[in-house]
Amino acid sequence: MLQLPLDLRTCFVKHLNICGVPKTEHTAYLKWLRYYRDFCSKHGFPESQTKSLGHFLVKLQEKSQTKAQQKQASNAVSLYHELLHSKALPTDEPSPQTTDQTARVPDGLSDRSTLSDRREITTQAVNFPQTSYRETSYRFPLPIHESSHSLKIDGPISDSPGNDPSDSSPKLTSKSDTANKLTGASWKDVFARLAEEIQVRHYSSKTLRSYAQWMRQLQTFTRSKDPRSLSSADVKEFLTFLAVTRKVSASTQNQAFNALLFFYRHVLHKEFGKVEGVVRAKRKPYIPVVLSREEIDAILTHLTPPYDLVVKLLYGCGLRLFECLNLRVHCFNFDAGILTVHDGKGQKDRTVPLPRILIPELRAQIESLKVLHQRDLDRNYAGVFLVNALEKKYKRAAKEFVWQWFFPALQLSYVRDAKEYRRFHHHERHVQRAIKEAVDKARICKRATAHTFRHSFASHLLLANFDIRTIQELLGHSDVRTTMIYTHTVKSTTLKEAKSPLDFD
Repeated sequence: MLQLPLDLRTCFVKHLNICGVPKTEHTAYLKWLRYYRDFCSKHGFPESQTKSLGHFLVKLQEKSQTKAQQKQASNAVSLYHELLHSKALPTDEPSPQTTDQTARVPDGLSDRSTLSDRREITTQAVNFPQTSYRETSYRFPLPIHESSHSLKIDGPISDSPGNDPSDSSPKLTSKSDTANKLTGASWKDVFARLAEEIQVRHYSSKTLRSYAQWMRQLQTFTRSKDPRSLSSADVKEFLTFLAVTRKVSASTQNQAFNALLFFYRHVLHKEFGKVEGVVRAKRKPYIPVVLSREEIDAILTHLTPPYDLVVKLLYGCGLRLFECLNLRVHCFNFDAGILTVHDGKGQKDRTVPLPRILIPELRAQIESLKVLHQRDLDRNYAGVFLVNALEKKYKRAAKEFVWQWFFPALQLSYVRDAKEYRRFHHHERHVQRAIKEAVDKARICKRATAHTFRHSFASHLLLANFDIRTIQELLGHSDVRTTMIYTHTVKSTTLKEAKSPLDFD
């Protein structure tokens, strides 16, 4: 990590004081400046150009930085650019206001543009709130995939005095200028088309987030190259970068390959082509972690309601975590002893037997839901969240008791557009955190997660000599080969010595 020179640090802190940045935030601003300069050094971006900030913000998004952190980083770098443009700080790079003929200003700006004009063009639509420590409003530059490039320039623009932007005489274009035109393009429409293609196929929101993340990484890797000019060579270089430089696992590399394959076929509408020279990583057979019944009981003793009931359903019915949290009141049929799982993985429904030992706890949970539901109705809430356009078809379904979540969230969610309060189900992260803490307290020496209880469900049924096809239907697997992985988690009882059936006792 590059360190800030002492003179740069001193000048930047003085500039922060002039701009009215509180001293309590100076350390954070210096940290973001150090990260930005290190990013530009590693990826070859010029520090003094505002376009580099867009690439830096995309990198912060990939690192899962919060909106507040991205906003603070953007403000810090913008103040650094302002310091450079004011010539109060010496720099080795040509600034956009220099008189050097080789220097270039951002696209769409002339030499007569002021600093405020440059900000106005590069920040036409801002995601972050317009906050500043100055008396005047300060606008933050956009991430590169949301930038606007409506102005087209045929040749390089000189920053020298006397340059007339209205001059229509032909200009010479160098190879470097041609290369610059291929990068810095807007990917906003591409991300919008990706969301449309995902939604029209009714893929999950997790798939959309995963594919969009790989697209952002490809965008950063190609320096926002025009999506229409992407080729199989770009994919080859990107996958090689993932395997060689970043050393990702086989499953991660294959996920990136599938995401880019979907991107090329359904978003760009062009053939993916053969990606020669990059071997698709072959994932080795994975043996899932399985807990014993004693270990599961030990974990349950360290769980509090409603997390203990969630784990009991995960293990007792073989549910996935999102399937369990998506359960509603109407999914339970106590008379028949059946639990119906709606919209599981692959939008498939299935039924599983309810554990008889859990029926008293499940009934008590429903009774507590009646009290919560009535309290919500008294507060005139708008109901629960429903899937797709179900609320348009059934106007009153959101407030009906049968549609209430079986594991509701502790607090109501405020919908800003509709200006109303609605109820959502318990968050997955809260359950995962509770399970992790319970596993640590029980001192279980296994990598147990929420999905481990589903593995234990299948393995224990197989150990009890249940048919593999029956376990496949209970788990909701489309292919029995997926279920066959659990044959490696139990002790084999197959007889190795051949014997005629006539000799059986």
